[in-house]
Amino acid sequence: QVQLVESGGGLVQPGGSLRLSCAASISFFSIYTMAWYRQAPGKQRELVAAITSGGSTNYADSVKGRFTISRDNRKKTVSLQMNSLKPEDTAVYYCNARNTNAYWGQGTQVTVSS
Repeated sequence: QVQLVESGGGLVQPGGSLRLSCAASISFFSIYTMAWYRQAPGKQRELVAAITSGGSTNYADSVKGRFTISRDNRKKTVSLQMNSLKPEDTAVYYCNARNTNAYWGQGTQVTVSS
């Protein structure tokens, strides 16, 4: 049974920072590409950042230079450091693991508002 559990969401003022974490109960975690997606109300889910098994990363243009994705294969976790947050970053953020199959967490709410 694969489980992805996100944590770290919350309310933050514009310009602030949050760090999201995803704990994975998954065999062979290191071979999975891990990613963060987000979905704002009325919008489609979109890729925010991804990190491959080899450590290569890619980011949505809207978050480049502000967000950093990282992984710890020993702890089976993936994190998303979010700096200089903007109101348009408000969304539910989902952890994703993919290899031959894809798995999703339940999501964590991030709200950027003054």
